[in-house]
Order: sequence, then C-alpha cells, then structure tokens
Amino acid sequence: MSDIRKATCAPRRPCLSVLMALSILAGCAGRLENVLQPVATAGPGTSTVDIMVATTRQPTDKPGELYSGERGTAISLNDIVVSIPPDRNRKIGEVQWPSHVPANPEKEFAVLKVGRVASERNIFEWFSKNRNAKRQVVIFVHGFNNTYSDAVFRFAQIIHDSGTDAAPILFTWPSRGNVFDYLYDKESTNFSRRALEDMILQSAKSPDVGEVTILAHSMGSWLTAEALRGVAMRNKTIPSKVKNVILASPDIDIDVFRRQMIEMGPQRPHFTIFSSTRDKALQVSRWLSGGVNRVGGFDSTPYAADLAKLGITVVDTSSVKPDDALGHNTFADNRDMVQLLGRRLAGQSLDTGQTSLADRVGMAAVRTADLAGSAAKVAVAAPMSIISNDARQVLKQQLSPGSPPIVDGRISY
Repeated sequence: MSDIRKATCAPRRPCLSVLMALSILAGCAGRLENVLQPVATAGPGTSTVDIMVATTRQPTDKPGELYSGERGTAISLNDIVVSIPPDRNRKIGEVQWPSHVPANPEKEFAVLKVGRVASERNIFEWFSKNRNAKRQVVIFVHGFNNTYSDAVFRFAQIIHDSGTDAAPILFTWPSRGNVFDYLYDKESTNFSRRALEDMILQSAKSPDVGEVTILAHSMGSWLTAEALRGVAMRNKTIPSKVKNVILASPDIDIDVFRRQMIEMGPQRPHFTIFSSTRDKALQVSRWLSGGVNRVGGFDSTPYAADLAKLGITVVDTSSVKPDDALGHNTFADNRDMVQLLGRRLAGQSLDTGQTSLADRVGMAAVRTADLAGSAAKVAVAAPMSIISNDARQVLKQQLSPGSPPIVDGRISY
C-alpha cells in the first residue's frame, strides 16, 4: 500500500495547506443560526421542500436553532418545510442564507413549518403526502462542519435543484459546525451509527416504501458505509430495497473502505462516488489521517479497464470548476453536477448490460454542459482497483466462497 500512502509534499507544505484551508472555512463563520423560525407566508413564485428530519443531536432552547452540535440521548424527529426563492432571484447550486430573521422568502431560504413528529402515524401521513409513483425515499447524511440548519437548507437545495421527486429524509448527526472540531465530529459519526442503521432498516421494512437511495457527503460517507456494514451484519444482508448509494467527496480511509465493502457482504447496492483530486478539504483530511488517501480524493481513472466487480461507478469531477473555495461541494453547488446527481437520485440503473457507459451514468447530459471546458470523467472501478495490485489479488481471494486459504503463512484479510 506504500504506493498510495506516499507523501508528495514537503513536511511543511501540508501544515500550510491545513492552516490556509481552516482560515478559508473559518471565514464562513458568523452567519445567523436562528434561521429556523417559521415565517408567516411564502412569497409568489417560491418553491417548497417538505423534509422529514431525524437527528441524534441535543435539543436546544434557542429559538430558531432547534438542535445544537452536542450529542443527544434519543433520536428526535421533525417535519420541516423549507421555502426556496424563485429561480430568477437565485443561482442554482447556492443556498441563499437569510441575512436577518425573519427571512425574506422571495430572496432567501426560509422555513414555513417546523412540526414535531410524535407518532408513526405522523410519518405515514408525511410519506403519503410526499411519495412519488415509485414510492422512493432519499436519505441524506451530511458531512463535517455542519450545523442543524446547514444540513436542512443544503438538503432542501439539493432536492430542489436536482429535480428529484423522491420523499426526502435528512439524517443529521452531532456536528459542532466548527472547523477545529474535526475529531469531535468524527467520533459523533461513530456515536450515530446505530441510529442510522435503524433508519435504513425501518425504511426498507416499510411496505409503503418501494425503494431507498442514500446520499452522503464527506464525513457522512464514513457514517453511511459503517451503517450499511452494520445493517448487513445485523440483518445478514443489506435489504434489496436499498438500491443506490451515492458518496459525494467521501472522507473515508481507502483501506477502511475496502474492509467496509467486504463486510457488507455480496448483496450490496450500487455505489456511485463523486471524487476529485483537487478537493482541498480531502487533502487536509489525508494529512490529518497520517497520509492515507481518502476515497473521494484519489484518481481512479487509470483503472477504468477493470471490471466493476463490486458495482461501483466513479465520477471524477476534477475537471469541473468548483464554486466553493475548497472544491468539496461540487456535487451540490455546481449546476451541471447537481443535475447529474438528480439522475442518480431518480434511481436510474447502474447495472452493466447492453446500454452504454454514457447512458448508465448520464454522461450524455453532462457532455453538453460547460464544465470548465472539459466534461467530467467517468470510470467504472472497484475498490480493489483503486488500491495496489497486491491488494487486488487479496480482495479476489476474500470475495471467493469459503474461508480464505493460508498462503505462505498468511490469511487474507
């Protein structure tokens, strides 16, 4: 594994990159956080997104904030309706954050309703109102450095701009929304694993739900992969209703991801990974994690010829001009990529078959777009092909039926 762990910068370069990245992120601090106070009415031409929100955060008494970044002792459920300004007053891919309270719905994201989900009946009523013909739900798991309101508004933006009509469920875990709390946030994902497992299982077991898609970003991808691993171990398999998993800029140690995929078992959903070698946030994470590559920041395109034995599609967005300083939110804040994401959320099959690769991953639409002069690159790859050649052979042994053999005094792991 030394080929992917080798540092490419002098020792001080990563330190400088960390400080610069943190400075950029810290510059976003200071915005209002009590923005979840409902406004009386939405303006003309606005759109609404009705989100079911589950959280392991601790409730707060602060008006308009609802939940803090601390860890709660229970899973709390809310039904939140978000108003989005008319397209003429906003840029696709952006969250127009309120500049004051109450927000101005014609120009800013605003909340129309915050309801407490007191019973399962409330959940059924919400789903009946929001389900589409395929009875799809999409579960979103946010990333590092997100407050409760960050997660709510970002998910509303993704649902609106991607054009999906799947019923939106947000799972928000206890992030303090502070760039200097990386380790606290990482432990909070571990704290929340069982809760996300339960949500996945309950969604899949419901006779009202026909299909489940999971969308996870950054550190939330680690939580999602761990939860799916837990579901497989508890349930002996991942439910067949969980069709697609989308990992955007996944902040996962590449060695750990290989183990997670193996331990999910053979009945895994289709995975789509949005990655970029220009993602500065993942470069910082790599440095913090001892120089081990992150799944979302590694260039897998040289291995495009490998068979997708584990059903993974990698969409390389390195050539896409990012709209955020770190290049970490391209999946959601770039107009063309969020539309491509919409095709994923619509449940389009990623199965290999007679259709072309372009048809399977929606590249026909992307190639007509202006992506900084170059279309996003797409490669079908497996975790074994984004690590070393030796690791590929090990993984093939691990995926074989029966117990792994002892070879030269070693057992594959």
